[in-house]
Amino acid sequence: MKEPSPQLIAFLAALPVAVCMAILGLPALGHGNAVAFRSLYFVACMAWIAPLAQLQRILWRRESSLMFTAVVLLAASYAMSIANALAGQRLEIGLGLATGYSWPDLVRGLDGCWLALIAFCAVHAVAVYYLSLQRTRLHLAQALAHARDAELRALRLQVNPHFLFNTLNAISALVSAGADREATRMISRVADFLRATLVHDGRHEHALAEELALIEAYLDIEQARLGDRLRVTMTAGPDVLDAAVPYLLLQPLVENAIRHGIAPLATAGRLDIRVEHSGAHLAIELLNDGRRPASDGASGAGIGLANVAERLRHLYGGEHRFDAGWRDERSFHVRLTLPLRPMAASAPAALRAAA
Repeated sequence: MKEPSPQLIAFLAALPVAVCMAILGLPALGHGNAVAFRSLYFVACMAWIAPLAQLQRILWRRESSLMFTAVVLLAASYAMSIANALAGQRLEIGLGLATGYSWPDLVRGLDGCWLALIAFCAVHAVAVYYLSLQRTRLHLAQALAHARDAELRALRLQVNPHFLFNTLNAISALVSAGADREATRMISRVADFLRATLVHDGRHEHALAEELALIEAYLDIEQARLGDRLRVTMTAGPDVLDAAVPYLLLQPLVENAIRHGIAPLATAGRLDIRVEHSGAHLAIELLNDGRRPASDGASGAGIGLANVAERLRHLYGGEHRFDAGWRDERSFHVRLTLPLRPMAASAPAALRAAA
C-alpha cells in the first residue's frame, strides 16, 4: 500500500482543527463584521499550517530534543498568531473601524489562533508518530516473514541431502551384496522421486494428494530395497485430498519409521499411514513396527522428527500438535494435527500473522 505524502498527513491533521475553528465561529454569525474577522483568522491560521508542518519535519529530521522542539514550535506559532493579529488590525483600518495600528493590542486576544496552531502541531505529531509506528511494525513483520521463509527453506532443503545420503548408502550395500537388479531398480525409483521433487515451485505447502503421490514414489524406493519385508497400508478419505500440508511432510516421517523401526527387524514390518478429517483439523497418523531401544532418545535418530517438528512450529505456531513416541515395545506412533484448509485458500498461520 502506498504511504501518504507529508502534505496529505498535514492536511488530515489540519482538518479537525479547521472544523473546531469553524464550529467556534458559528455564534458570531450576524454580529456586525464578526464574520469578516473570523474568516480572516481562519484563512490565516490555515495558511500557517504548511510552514508549521515543514518546521516540525525539519526539527524531527535533525533529531532535536523534545524540549527544544516544543520551545521552537511554541515561539513560531506565537509569532504567527501576532502576524494574524496584525492582519486583523489591518482589516479594522480597511473597514474604517480604526485609524491606525495599536501595537500594544497585538499581544491581546491571541488565545484562539495560538491554541489552534498548537493543537495542529500536536495532532500532526501524533499522526506522524502513528504512521511511523505502523511503518516500523510493517517492516518488522516483513523482516520476520522473510526470516521464517528462509528458515523454512533451509529446513526443507535438509530433507533431500539426508534422503540422498541414506539412499546412496543403501544402493552401495545392494551392489556390494551382488543384488544388481535391486540396485538398478532402486536407482530408477530414486530418479523418479528426484524428478518429482525438482519440479516443485518452492511453495511451503501443497495439496495432500500431491504429498501422497510423492510418498508413494519414495515407498517404491524402499520397497526395492526391502522387498516383502516392508508392508505398507495408506488410507486417506477423498474429502481431505485437497487439504494443504507442508511440502515433503511425510517423507522424513516415513523414512524414520522404515530406517529406525522396520529395517532393523529380522522379520517383515508393517507401516500404517492414515489421514482423516478431525473437526477443524487434519489428522495424520503413522504407526510402524519396530523394537523399542533401551533409550527413547535413539528412536528418532537423524533429522526426521526434529525437522518436521521445527517446520510445523514455523508454519502453524500454536495451531498444530505433534506427538511421537513408542505405543508399546514393538510399535512406534506418530500423530500430528494441522489446521484443515483447502490448498487454494491456505496460508500458514505464522506467515499470516507477520503479513
